[in-house]
Amino acid sequence: MKRRRFVKGLIGLTGLGALTGLYAWQIEPFWLEFVKKKMPLQNLPSSLVGKTVMQISDLHVGNRFDYQYIIDSFRKAQKQHPDFVVYTGDYVSYESPQQLEQLQEVLNHAVKGKLGTVGILGNHDYGKNWQENIVAEKIFSLLDRYGIKLLRNEQTEIEGLNFIGFDDLWATNFHPEKVMTDYDPETANLVLCHNPDVCDLNIWNGYQGWILSGHTHGGQVKPPFLDPPLLPVKNERYSSGEIDLKDGRTLYINRALGHLWQVRFNVRPEITIFKLQQV
Repeated sequence: MKRRRFVKGLIGLTGLGALTGLYAWQIEPFWLEFVKKKMPLQNLPSSLVGKTVMQISDLHVGNRFDYQYIIDSFRKAQKQHPDFVVYTGDYVSYESPQQLEQLQEVLNHAVKGKLGTVGILGNHDYGKNWQENIVAEKIFSLLDRYGIKLLRNEQTEIEGLNFIGFDDLWATNFHPEKVMTDYDPETANLVLCHNPDVCDLNIWNGYQGWILSGHTHGGQVKPPFLDPPLLPVKNERYSSGEIDLKDGRTLYINRALGHLWQVRFNVRPEITIFKLQQV
């Protein structure tokens, strides 16, 4: 009888493990969550109070999962009618020029803001070993063609909201000092920075406000009540969600829309919608 109970228990555990694996492979990677947050900004014009900023990050278009899911997610996002849309890098999982063709197919359905659409590059947008500038230039051209203005250590003001965008920390064009030396702290600013480890560098020049990042995917797998075991950052505090940096800066790390690999557990893919408020 003891042996029979043991065998039944073992079969039950095996079945539970199989169901968990199936869920993590076929269900959660495509179970998109729209996360809604309030974003109080200093110096925000009254005309922008109540407007929305949608953050989309880490598409990873390529051969590692069916990117029709990204297109379907874009269609859902368009129904939210965002005022601004920001893309925070890693548009492809680059292996060959095929990913540029795949990205173009996806960008035919790109989500645009009613007032403006901007973005930055991530490490994967620089090809192999994050060192192929020609890949980044081609992605830049594609995004520009589809109405997404890329900020590469640059800033642009739209309707009274100033977007500051850094190029990627791990790639070949990371020069945030080019923009942080001359931003105006008296305007409403919002920083886009793919890798949240940049928050720990001495480049901020007294900046006070929000920073929108991606890169981590929230680890993609998070055991219940534990931290994600794998994060591509030095500062493992930078996993996902809103983080008060205790110096007037607020970091938000998006859990990513796409995936490096088709597996997620307890870390659903995300599109974030921020509602602008005055401080």
